[in-house]
Amino acid sequence: MIDPTILQRLSATIAGRKGADAASSYVAGLFGKGHDAILKKVAEEAAETLLAAKDGDKLHLVRETADLWFHCLVLLAWHGLTSDDVLAELHRREGISGVDEKKSRK
Repeated sequence: MIDPTILQRLSATIAGRKGADAASSYVAGLFGKGHDAILKKVAEEAAETLLAAKDGDKLHLVRETADLWFHCLVLLAWHGLTSDDVLAELHRREGISGVDEKKSRK
């Protein structure tokens, strides 16, 4: 069974790399380049995920989705958030019609 705490552990690792040496940490390098670089990377990974889905290669799709999720976690960390914040929102939405949930947004 896959460990369900993987997102929490990954979020903690990413947060811990904020102050690391950019020469030894990819995440520290991204943080060092700033918000726009992180946003660009998320957009790039989202596009690659879409292309993998379009191609129909399931393994490629899983790998690109993992890259996208990872970079979304980096973006969340930039804003002082973690996977728990997203999981809490998904929990809040569980059992609510998508139509009703969208109507409730302001």
